[in-house]
Amino acid sequence: MMRTMRTVVTAERLFDGSQILDEPLVEIEDGRVLSVSTREAGDVPAGVQVLDFPGATLAPAFFDVHIHGSAGHDVMEATPEALETMGRFLASRGTGSFLATTVTAPLDATLRAVSGLAKLMAKPASEGMARAVGIHLEGPFLSHAKRGVQPAEHLLAPDITIFDRLYEAAEGRVRLMTLAPELPGAAELAAHATRRGVRVSVGHSDAKAAEARATIAAGAVSATHTFNAMRALDHREPGILGVVLTESGLYSELICDGIHSAPEITRLWWRAKGPERAILVTDAMSAAGMPDGEYQLGGFQVQVANGRATARGVLAGSVLTLDRALANLVAFAGARVDEALRALTINPAAMVGDTEAGRVVAGAPANLVAIGADGTLVASVIGGKSEVQVSG
Repeated sequence: MMRTMRTVVTAERLFDGSQILDEPLVEIEDGRVLSVSTREAGDVPAGVQVLDFPGATLAPAFFDVHIHGSAGHDVMEATPEALETMGRFLASRGTGSFLATTVTAPLDATLRAVSGLAKLMAKPASEGMARAVGIHLEGPFLSHAKRGVQPAEHLLAPDITIFDRLYEAAEGRVRLMTLAPELPGAAELAAHATRRGVRVSVGHSDAKAAEARATIAAGAVSATHTFNAMRALDHREPGILGVVLTESGLYSELICDGIHSAPEITRLWWRAKGPERAILVTDAMSAAGMPDGEYQLGGFQVQVANGRATARGVLAGSVLTLDRALANLVAFAGARVDEALRALTINPAAMVGDTEAGRVVAGAPANLVAIGADGTLVASVIGGKSEVQVSG
């Protein structure tokens, strides 16, 4: 096999997933990081292509653990065209890895979707594209009271047998599952899923605080789109939201688009969870990257206008991209860029137990982004092949 020319990527700084390095030199070849060093340690090797981003911070490419679609496609299509089109679009916005996220649908349809997704994920990844590295089951074990746009007729009570059917159909590629803690059997299902290596996220829930704590004790490690589709905070019964904001070990997703949560709430969330447990997600649906119009989310129609995606007057996912979520977090919460970067790199990777995403180290996939001082995306390099300059 012919080896490609080596490339060195450099910028003012590098956040490698754990620390900051000044004047970094990241050498890549054949889609992998060969070495990470600094200019202080030596000059740029001779005969290599150099990608230099002055004033920028290099970081691992983003990891979206909650995304339903983009670029006109929905993950439940489970076709090569859907994942490849999404992969190209997401790479252009700095995302290197994602969890293909289902919505509540007839059980047979969900089984077909996860089976098709698993088969596609088993194939070698295309060059220069974001890659689906697992499945996030958002449903069917959700609250009727806090279902959002999830179809009520397809919601199910927590059931270990049904979960196992989904897990087996997905060939073990389910990495994350959203679960409403107040449902009978939720804690038992959380414990069972955790034993099978699936991370559990509490959400779409009207749970009281004690119910939320019971499911966390059974193994839940995260919260799904915090504030949205959750019991409201009350000073006498803090509910699931009070637990999510105060449980120091719990990760917490946020859709940081200024629509799902106001900037003031973003600041509150950042202060509560901080750079160690915050996770930015998009919850994007097929309209992300597309003009206003009517699109599909799972099996139902969504109207998109002026950046809002709604069905029956209820928010139905988003058109957000992670690069915009990062810039919004910096603007809304005053977060430092290097700390904010954790929320869409190492934190989601650690939460789901991914050992490749979220890091820039020798041997890792050569998936990087260059970020400006204001948190905006300057460029992305995915698989070491595709450098995408971004404007606007």
